[in-house]
Amino acid sequence: MSDQRYPHVMSIAGSDSGGGAGIQADLKTFSALRTFGTTVLTAVTAQNTVEVAAIAEVPEEVVIAQIDTVIEDIGVAAIKTGMLSSRRIIVNVSDRLEAWGVPWLVVDPVMVSKSGVPLLSADAIDTLRDELLPRASIVTPNIPEAEILANHKIAGNDDVERAARIIHAQGPKLVVIKGGHLEGSPVDLVFDGATFHRLEAQRVDTT
Repeated sequence: MSDQRYPHVMSIAGSDSGGGAGIQADLKTFSALRTFGTTVLTAVTAQNTVEVAAIAEVPEEVVIAQIDTVIEDIGVAAIKTGMLSSRRIIVNVSDRLEAWGVPWLVVDPVMVSKSGVPLLSADAIDTLRDELLPRASIVTPNIPEAEILANHKIAGNDDVERAARIIHAQGPKLVVIKGGHLEGSPVDLVFDGATFHRLEAQRVDTT
């Protein structure tokens, strides 16, 4: 499409049947921000607000085909990754990102569901760190994910800053650590390699 009234963006992530996360949440956000959202499914989950009942991973060749088919026709200005599930999917996504040269990449390093179910295999964490973080314009871990990426326990603000420095050294241009898992008002920490910024908001009860 040559006449883009809205920027074209892509979410590479899992499907959340409850609509609270994953592809479904990304499409709602894309629409609210007046962008045209496209999708690449990496996994299908059966979940609601309290549990993940089942997970089916999409074959890697189908993931690749979705990326290539959308970009070669529709094109994308930016890509956001979410649940990538396995090492092989991460490697293939990284390869396609390099091949297409997409300028903006947001990496949401989804590892565990809200109910505590693993969404990324243990052997894939280093692959995500090595393959995607150096390509990332922004990486957006929550507190548990930041602890894993930084290999550093987070108990307070000083720990969040230290984790942000460690993660930034792994390659992303900007680190945004989401503070919703800490006590008190949620504060997101933004670090660009030089300066810290804090974004504070009121906690919203979604139960």
